[in-house]
Amino acid sequence: MFWLGGVAAGVLLIVLGAIWIYLGVDSRDEVHDTIAREQIVGSPDMSPDTFEGEPVAGMELPDCDVAGEPIDNGTEARCFADWMRVHTLESTGGRTFSEMGRFLTEDGEETSNPQEAATDPETGQPKSNPSRDLWVTQRALATGLELSFVGEQISLFALATGIVFLIIGIGLLVMLTAGGVLRGATGAGGAGPGDGDAPAAP
Repeated sequence: MFWLGGVAAGVLLIVLGAIWIYLGVDSRDEVHDTIAREQIVGSPDMSPDTFEGEPVAGMELPDCDVAGEPIDNGTEARCFADWMRVHTLESTGGRTFSEMGRFLTEDGEETSNPQEAATDPETGQPKSNPSRDLWVTQRALATGLELSFVGEQISLFALATGIVFLIIGIGLLVMLTAGGVLRGATGAGGAGPGDGDAPAAP
């Protein structure tokens, strides 16, 4: 009766494959719809061919191109995030968050000492460094875009896994049928292959 286990395994793999394929396609569509809903469009200089800025220390120009293109998938979202980093590094002189002071002094110099910082007339608090705030905003937006790329890759992995399960399940059932296992079992009254009456010896 071992063939029953093979049939059950084949059917289970086909069902699991179908579920994984559905989830993979649905997740990928969800990522695309979510990105497209934000109506993001690449700026004209988000291309190696159209970028006119001067690279600064620590800046590597992306080799992708989303200039003037609507962003509606994970790959384009990651490219957009890479170009956002370039623009932010231009504004901060090539410095990242940890390399900038938290506040500005009366002379416009950066400092991390609140006692030396100028006072914001609206809040009465030490005046924050706008370049540092810009970096925080850029990283928050870029993280969301990069996560959409990760989500798209996971959905593609689920889709590929589902296809593999489906192929293995179908192959197993074909092997059991075309290979004669089920025919031998049913021909023997369901007793399994090799359990039928052997031909009489001459």
